[in-house]
Formats: sequence, C-alpha cells, structure tokens
Amino acid sequence: MTDAAKEIAKLSRISRDELRKEWQRVHRADPPDRISRDLMMRALAYSIQEQEYGGLDKATRRRLRALAQALEAEGEIPASAGRSLKAGAKLVREWHGETYTVVALEEGFEFKGQRYRSLSRIAREITGSRWSGHRFFGLRGEIRVTHQPAGEAS
Repeated sequence: MTDAAKEIAKLSRISRDELRKEWQRVHRADPPDRISRDLMMRALAYSIQEQEYGGLDKATRRRLRALAQALEAEGEIPASAGRSLKAGAKLVREWHGETYTVVALEEGFEFKGQRYRSLSRIAREITGSRWSGHRFFGLRGEIRVTHQPAGEAS
C-alpha cells in the first residue's frame, strides 16, 4: 500500500475535529462551515492524491476556469460542441510494430488511399477486430472534423 493510500485510509478513522485540523494543515485555511464529513474526506483524499501523483494539467485547469466563468456570468454552462479535427489532420497509431496514418477529411477519413466514414472501420481494418475508433487512435470525447479555410496553417 502506498503512503498516499495509507493516508487516505486513515481519513475514515479520524474524528470530524481531526478532519478539520487536517484540512487546515493541507489547505492553510478553515474548511467551509457546512461541509459534510464525507465531502471533507473526499476533498482531503483528492489533495493527498494530487500531492502524490500531480494535479490537473494546464489545459484542464484553463477549461475548468472558463466553464466556471460561463456559469457565473450566464447561470449555465454552454453545451460543448466537442473537440474538432481540422481537415488534413493526421492521426498516427502504432500497432504490432507497424505505424498507421489516417488523414481527417471534411467528410470522413482517408486510410491507405481509401475513404472511410468512421475511425472504427479503420481500426477494424488494422486489428481485425471491433474497436472504438476514437479509443484506438487515442481520441477522447466527441470528435468532429472541421473545414480549414485555404491558406490557413494547421
């Protein structure tokens, strides 16, 4: 068991007053007045993991800040349009020692000179079995291909 896991396990065995003291030690501030014991333990566990393994990357922190600002300003968070690939973007994947490249088109993808409507079909061509194309190529979330106006750099 790692040191972080031991510290987290200890949280469930200590009193609420001891949790408050731990919060003050970790955050150098008093915990919120009405925070539940469970939420205090979860927040402290996150802080312990963050110290042990690192926190959120800059892009994620920036995205969360933007969402918080939108919520504060508009009272709601806009629905995400998902991430997009520009037409011409290349996806590269190594599989069993061979490197495969797929090019995003305005509609679909090109692989080995042929057009495909889905990455999953290409992943099946490569592996011989059913795969989520997004997962196979390391993409997360909803991906759409957008047109890149002529003369614009990638």
